[in-house]
Parts: sequence; C-alpha cells; structure tokens
Amino acid sequence: MADEIDVQKGWTLHAYVAHNEALRAAELRFGEERDRRYTERDILRERALQIKETADLAALGLAREIQTYKDEKANELRTQIERERGTYATKGDLMAATEKIEETIKPLAQFVAAQHGRAAGGLESRTLLFSILGLLAGAGLLILSRLFPS
Repeated sequence: MADEIDVQKGWTLHAYVAHNEALRAAELRFGEERDRRYTERDILRERALQIKETADLAALGLAREIQTYKDEKANELRTQIERERGTYATKGDLMAATEKIEETIKPLAQFVAAQHGRAAGGLESRTLLFSILGLLAGAGLLILSRLFPS
C-alpha cells in the first residue's frame, strides 16, 4: 500500500518513482516505435527511389528506341523521295518538251492545213461550177420549153 497513491494524502515517494519509471518505459517504447517507423519509411523511400530510377532508365531506353525508329522511318522516306525525285518531270521539263513537240509538229500541221485548204478550195470551185452549169441548163430548158411548146 505504500506504493499506491492515496488520493486523500497525495503522492508518495515510491508511487512517484514508479510513475516516472512507467513514463520513461512508455516514452522509450514510443521512441523505439517512432525510430522503427522512420526506418521503415526511409527504407520504403529508398525502394521507391530505386523503382523510380529503374522506370526512368526504362523510359529513356524506350524514348531512345522510339527516336531511333522515327529517324529510320524519316531516312527511308527521304531516300524514297530522292529516288522518285528523278522520276517525275518538273514544270520546266514539261514546258520544254511541249515546245519541242510543237516545233516538230508545226510543219506537219501547216502542210495538212494547206492540203485541206486546196482540197476545200477545189471542192468549192467544183461545186460552184456545177451549180452554174445546172442553172444554165435549167434556164436553157426553160427557154426551149417556151420557144417550142409541146
């Protein structure tokens, strides 16, 4: 009973010593728990940092592969364009070729036009001649039919 607190009398020396020892023991346990939690937290942070570094390295590797792939595709496209560039005619090439063809065809076109003009002119002259002869024959028959009625 000497170690217990008497509410009426207050604290005894033995009760105070026991209380302080219990507080120290509890504080020591709490400190150890806090240190254990801090240690666990630091270990988890270290693991998370290692995972992040690994993920960063993997992401850098993937980014490098993607960029290499893009560069290869761009080079293939550039090579294809360079190969095809000589295949297609430019506007200047087309204009020059058109002018050459026109110069080559011009004498032929002139000859055809002249022949057509001659043929058309001759045809028109013949048509006019036959028309005049037809009119003269018709007029002659009309005059003859009036002079010699049947």
